[in-house]
Amino acid sequence: MRKYELLTVFKPNLDAEEVDKAIEALGKTASDLKGKIESTDKTGRKKLAYEIQNFRDGFFATSIVSLPEENVAEFRRQLRLNDNILRTMFLEESKASV
Repeated sequence: MRKYELLTVFKPNLDAEEVDKAIEALGKTASDLKGKIESTDKTGRKKLAYEIQNFRDGFFATSIVSLPEENVAEFRRQLRLNDNILRTMFLEESKASV
């Protein structure tokens, strides 16, 4: 199982409770795919560099996700299908060598 970093930008018209529910839904999606969300850091509402779907700001959250490699494509597909998400960035967590 590999670790990934997921930056998610949620629509700004969601309140804090709805954002928490959306993050829980991501956790359920990960667990359905034999993975889990290790941690989540809610950065809060920030102004976007450019307009996305007529929104000028969004609610940012960064999560560390553990998933089997064969389920990554399905997890990313589920992210795209979520109507509450404006944008995502899904990266494999790097193993820094010192």
